[in-house]
Amino acid sequence: MSLLSPPTQADPAPTIVRIGALVPPMLIPPEEGMREGLRELGYIEGRNLTVERRLGETTDALQSGAADLVRSKVDVIVAFGTLAARAALSETSTIPVVFISGDPIGTGLVASLARPGANATGVSTLSSELMSKRLELLQQIAPHIERVMLLGNPKSPLHPGVLREAQKAALTLHLRIVTLSASSASELNSALRGVQRSAADAFMVSSEVIFLANRAQIAQVVAKAKLPAIFPWPEYHDVGVLMSYGASLKEMGRQAAIYVDRILKGAKPGELPVEQSATFKLIINLKAAKALGITIPNKILLRADEVIP
Repeated sequence: MSLLSPPTQADPAPTIVRIGALVPPMLIPPEEGMREGLRELGYIEGRNLTVERRLGETTDALQSGAADLVRSKVDVIVAFGTLAARAALSETSTIPVVFISGDPIGTGLVASLARPGANATGVSTLSSELMSKRLELLQQIAPHIERVMLLGNPKSPLHPGVLREAQKAALTLHLRIVTLSASSASELNSALRGVQRSAADAFMVSSEVIFLANRAQIAQVVAKAKLPAIFPWPEYHDVGVLMSYGASLKEMGRQAAIYVDRILKGAKPGELPVEQSATFKLIINLKAAKALGITIPNKILLRADEVIP
């Protein structure tokens, strides 16, 4: 049984629980999942739960928000994203921190997945480990491709691992990675102007919050360039992308809620193993495929968790 299997019956909740949520403003789905998960575990806002929410679009803003939550003496801080987790851990070594992060070991959040140590634990989204599978899926629906453009954020702590795994997988699949870099909205605007059919044969994007926030713009540019593309989150499909492979952000928020519950009932965060996302959905949009002139192989359609007509 997974560590995070919800208990069959919730224990009595504390009289009033104060949760601090440290959130990039565009990362809403996991926060929604956390709130839903807490409700299911018996924590009702306005009755026995207060959520103090701090938004931070930049590193400095996240740092300021984390410091404010520490001063407020919340019971647990839930940090959405690696940068938010880093900010929270730099401000406190005593308040438990539950994070959602792409690579908690590689980015220094925990000592190990089995025994995180210190005052933090959480959910790993496997940002870098899934790069090989995404490249493989791209090649299967578009066998002619040779060069794949990877949109990444070089200032992100996740970037070295993502790029390393993508290049390693590309070598095995006889592909070449063409990097496209952006670490802000203005840089993204400039970078996307360079997306042309001649630059690459396919497109993929790393699981950075800034790209999720600007998914409509990215999807539009990629569609105009007629590039087969794969994205890291199901949430990208609300802008009509071709294909995604990854875990649900909302479900990861629900996983975080189970951690919060266990910590509030006495568990030490440093002794709770980091839970790696175990359920990944392959979603394919047939309308987008038709616009690209791509026929999705039956073996891929049979493997898909969802096919959008």
